[in-house]
Amino acid sequence: MTKPRVLISDALSPAAVQIFKDRGIEVDFQPSLGKDKDKLAAIIGDYDGLAIRSASKVTPAILANAKNLKVIGRAGIGVDNVDIPAATAKGIIVMNTPFGNSITTAEHAIAMMFAIARQIPDADRTTQAGLWEKNKYMGVELTSKTLGIIGCGNIGSIVADRALGLKMKVIAFDPYLSPERAVSIGVEKVELEDLLRRADFITLHVPMTAQTKNVLSREALAKTKKGVRIINCARGGLVDEVALREALESGHVAGAAFDVFSEEPATANPLFGHPNVICTPHLGAATTEAQENVALQVAEQMSDYLLSGAITNAVNFPSISAEDAPKLRPFVSLAEKLGSFLGQLTEAPIKGIRIEYEGKVADLNVRPLTAAAVTGVLRPFLSDINMVNAVPIANDKGITVDEVKREAPGGNLESRIMITVEAEDMPRHAAGTVLADGKPRIVEIRSIAMDAEFADHMLYVRNDDKPGFIGRFGSLLGDAGVNIATFNLGRDTPGGDAICFVAVDERVSDELLARIHEIPHVKRARRLAF
Repeated sequence: MTKPRVLISDALSPAAVQIFKDRGIEVDFQPSLGKDKDKLAAIIGDYDGLAIRSASKVTPAILANAKNLKVIGRAGIGVDNVDIPAATAKGIIVMNTPFGNSITTAEHAIAMMFAIARQIPDADRTTQAGLWEKNKYMGVELTSKTLGIIGCGNIGSIVADRALGLKMKVIAFDPYLSPERAVSIGVEKVELEDLLRRADFITLHVPMTAQTKNVLSREALAKTKKGVRIINCARGGLVDEVALREALESGHVAGAAFDVFSEEPATANPLFGHPNVICTPHLGAATTEAQENVALQVAEQMSDYLLSGAITNAVNFPSISAEDAPKLRPFVSLAEKLGSFLGQLTEAPIKGIRIEYEGKVADLNVRPLTAAAVTGVLRPFLSDINMVNAVPIANDKGITVDEVKREAPGGNLESRIMITVEAEDMPRHAAGTVLADGKPRIVEIRSIAMDAEFADHMLYVRNDDKPGFIGRFGSLLGDAGVNIATFNLGRDTPGGDAICFVAVDERVSDELLARIHEIPHVKRARRLAF
């Protein structure tokens, strides 16, 4: 088996390079390559994985050449430098390491809060210049002050913990923060307007999205408490920098400490030059410990995915643990093949896809299975669909995707997956399972019991259950020189609706398919490929 190949195009710890090698992955370490987008685009097609930091910009033009790329690993939390939609469209997993630099970033926010409260940088500058302006630098205590945290996730909750240790009152605005979680970490959950009105210090810890862009807008800044101090160590663009400068000039905002800016590298900015502003060059994750942590984490995560299919901290696909990956693999295959079977039988526009998980499979992480099922259903209509982009594409096209879980499938099966495709003409459904041999099998079609393995080339025939059909059908295939690998039959009642599901050694010609349709009592015949 060919070793996976990983390209590292930014500076990364030598320990991370060694992890790839120790796991049996071939590594090409070119730490300066990320700055040369043309060269990166020229060679990216040779690699299964790409490990980056912030210097590499993974654009659609680069991804267009990434014919073998399976995973992009960002050593750090921000993935602004990766075109996520373009990667998703190509089925490329994009991972980050959101926890490796959490403590470091939280500590930097706390350090910036201290610095702005006591005007430390300016006091240092003037003192070293030989001035002794003790009376000029009158600061404020943090004790008993109210800290407003916008975004109380991983980093925000660490900031809250440190602030509580400083005897501050902590309030937080975060739509995803549950009341129970707020109580457990010792913060008061509030709405944004309440936070703006009450906070003496405001620190931001949210990603940059359409919803969070300029969350501290001109209007929001006007609602803040007079004398507030604002810290941003998260992402540039969360605060209207021009409006903030005006609020600083008017004295409404007492100070600001920014580590991130709307344009980076920030060689100019509306905040620069104001005496009550402290700026650092995106140092939130810049500690020896953090750089080592994120490098090691991204190497482990990428190795796990390339070698076992485990997915951790992906931003465009549900996680799959290393423990679950081998359990899920045969069911992923089953879901995709069941979906493909129904998709190949469906010609009318699809309105919805329902996947029912019964028995032990319902206890697994079924989101990858749902992605596989939707991929299979839609592939006959969309050739570029894949497990990463399938569900988003279905949602964009107005196709509902539903998951249902049940405890037991009935009968003697441990697990069963049933897929129903709701099309404009009629619903179609089929069910399957995975037996001890690990091979996916189809066990029900149109409520008719079946027991058949999938093969590369198959024929699906619906007919009335009448004597003579099997003989005519078999003779027709034999006369055409088509060898039958497996022959599976099922019916609802004697003389009723019957199904013939046949694996053959080669693709059946259009002419032979037309002749099968001419057999008496045949309702439908389809050629299938898996």
